[in-house]
Amino acid sequence: MGKLLLSALLLPFIPSICVAATKPEPPKPAQSIPELREQLEKILKDAHTPGMSVAIVRRDGPEWVAGLGKADVAAGRDVTGETLFRIGSTSKAFASLSILKLVREGRISLDDPVRKLVPDVGFDNRWEATNPVHVVNLLEHTTGWDDMHLREYAKDAVGMTLRDGLEYGRPSRFSRWPPGTRMAYCNTGPAVAAYIVERVTGQRFEDYVTQNFFLPIGMKTATYFQPERQSATVLYHTDGKTPLPYWNIVYRPAGSINASAQDMAPYVQFYLNRGAVNGTQLVPAAEIDRMESPTSTWAAREGLKAGYGLSNYWNFQEGFVYHGHNGGVDGGLTELAYLPDYGVGYFFSINTGNGDAFGKISKAIRSYITLKLQKPAVPAVAPLAPDAPDYTGWYEPNSSRQSFMQFLDRLAGLTRVHFRDGKLLLSGVNGTESFIPVRGRLFRYVAKDGPPEPAASVALLAPNSEGRFIQAGMSTTFRLIPAWQALLEIVLVALFVLSLISILVYAPFWIIGGFFKRRRRPAERAMRIWPLIAVLSLLAFVGIFIVSAGEIITRMGNLTFWSASLCLTTLVFAAASLMSAFAAWRTRPDGARKSVHIFSVIVAAALMITASYLAWWGVIGIRTWA
Repeated sequence: MGKLLLSALLLPFIPSICVAATKPEPPKPAQSIPELREQLEKILKDAHTPGMSVAIVRRDGPEWVAGLGKADVAAGRDVTGETLFRIGSTSKAFASLSILKLVREGRISLDDPVRKLVPDVGFDNRWEATNPVHVVNLLEHTTGWDDMHLREYAKDAVGMTLRDGLEYGRPSRFSRWPPGTRMAYCNTGPAVAAYIVERVTGQRFEDYVTQNFFLPIGMKTATYFQPERQSATVLYHTDGKTPLPYWNIVYRPAGSINASAQDMAPYVQFYLNRGAVNGTQLVPAAEIDRMESPTSTWAAREGLKAGYGLSNYWNFQEGFVYHGHNGGVDGGLTELAYLPDYGVGYFFSINTGNGDAFGKISKAIRSYITLKLQKPAVPAVAPLAPDAPDYTGWYEPNSSRQSFMQFLDRLAGLTRVHFRDGKLLLSGVNGTESFIPVRGRLFRYVAKDGPPEPAASVALLAPNSEGRFIQAGMSTTFRLIPAWQALLEIVLVALFVLSLISILVYAPFWIIGGFFKRRRRPAERAMRIWPLIAVLSLLAFVGIFIVSAGEIITRMGNLTFWSASLCLTTLVFAAASLMSAFAAWRTRPDGARKSVHIFSVIVAAALMITASYLAWWGVIGIRTWA
C-alpha cells in the first residue's frame, strides 16, 4: 500500500525516461505445470522475490497447490503449500459473505441505513436525510468516505478491538459526495460492515467467520491474527533480504487474513461451484451472483455490469472476464481470480511488494489456465446514442480515493472526450483510448495491440443535478467542466512548470555573478532569492517522499523527522511564494532591470497561484500523521 501511495503522489513530478530498446517477446504460455513452475521460479529469481504460494483450481478440485522459494531467507526455510501468507484485501469478501448470511436469515437488509444498525459508529454525511449510508455502500465502496489515512495505516493495533479501531479512524469517515453515486475504494467500509455482524450476532467477527466460513469451506489454518513464526512466511522489502515487522492492521476484517495455498484452493473452488462445498450448498448460488454484480453506483443503475460488487470485482485480461479480488500489505501481494463460466481459477501470494514480479506471475498463470479456452464472444458494435455528441468536452476525475490526492488527480486526470468514426475517444496525458458503443450509452474498450474487451467498461451517465458525468472503468467517475476552466488549468500548469525550470536554470548565473562586485545588484537580490527558496522547498517535498519510499507508512503515518519535515517544506514554500510576490511588488521599476522585474512578477504570480491552489486542497501545512 505504501508503494502505491508513493506512486500516486509522485507520478506528476517524475519525468518519463525513454530508452531505445527492442521490446522483448513475451514468454510462450506454459504447456504443463512443470513448465509453469519453471517460469514462476525464474520470475522470483529475476525479481529478487524470495517466495510464493500458489494454487490453480478446477471446478472438480485443485490442479496444483504448492509453495516456491523461501519463506525465511535467513533461516533457509522453504515455502510449502501449508505456509501462511498475508492475503491483504482479499480478506474483504468474508465481510460480504457474513452480511449476506444475515440478510438471508432476515436479520438485516443490504438497504438498511448504517446509523440504524450501529448508531455508535461515527461518520459525517451531509446528505444523510436524502442519501443515507446503507449497508450495501460499505461493501461496494460507495459511501464517499476517504480511504484510510496514513495514521490508520501506521497504527500497530495489537490487541485492539474492532470497535476501538473504528473509533481511532473516525476522522477519515466523511462523505465527499452523496453515497450511492460513485465508487471510491475505502478500507473502512468492510470494517464497519464487520462491526454490524458483531452487533447483530453477539460474536466477535473473526470467530463468526471461522465458524461459518473458514472451517466449512476447508480453510483449516486461515487466521486473522499473527500466526506462529514457523508456520508463516516472513515479509520482505523489495530487495528480498530485509524483513519487515508483522503489521497488526487496525481494521482486521479489511485485510489481515493469513492463509496458505492449501486454505485458498478450496476457497477458489467454493466460488467455482457457486457456493457449494463437497456437494453441499453452503451459500446459495444467487449470493455468489450478487457478490459479482455491482448495484449501488449511477453507472450500475444505468446498466454497466462491470465494476466492484460485494468485495468482488470484474477484471478484463487478454479477452477474458475474471472475478475475484487482489490484496496488498507492506511486503506482500496477493491475487485471487477465477473464470466462473470456464470452471477454473487461481490464487497466488508473494512475500515482497514487488509489483513487477506480481504482474509477471499473474500473466504467466493466466496464460496457462486459458491456453485451451475459447475467448468469450465480443458484443456487436452498435450505433452511437443520439445524444452522445452532447458529452463532448473536457472532464476531470471526480471520485478520488483520498481527498488529499484530489489536487493531483484533477490535473493529471484532465481528459478530453470526443467522438470520431462512431467511436468514443478519451484523450489525456497518457494518450488517447478508443471505445466502441455496444448498447445505448455503454462502450467497450478497443485495445491497440490486444484482444477486445468482452463487455462494456465505460458509460455516459444521464445528466443529473450535479452535472454531466462519464464512468470509466471500475472507480473513475469523470465530471464535465467548462472548456475555459480546462484550458486555464493547462495554461497555469504550463506557467508553473516553465517558471520552476527557469528559476533553476537562472539561479547558477546570478549566484556566480554575486562573487563579482561589478555584477552585484542588491535591489534584485530579494526577487531572486525568494523564488529559488520556494522552488527548492517544493523539490525537497518531493525528495522526502522519494527517500521515504521504503518506509512511507512508518515515516509519514507517525510524527517523525520525515513527516515533520514534509509539513515544514510546504510552509516554507507558501512563505517563500508570498515573499516573492512582496519583493516583486515593493521593488520600484527603476530599481531593477526591466527584464528582471517582469520575470520576477511572472514567477511570483505562478508561485502564488500554486501556493493558493495547494492551500485550498489542504496541502500547505499537511500533517500526514494527524
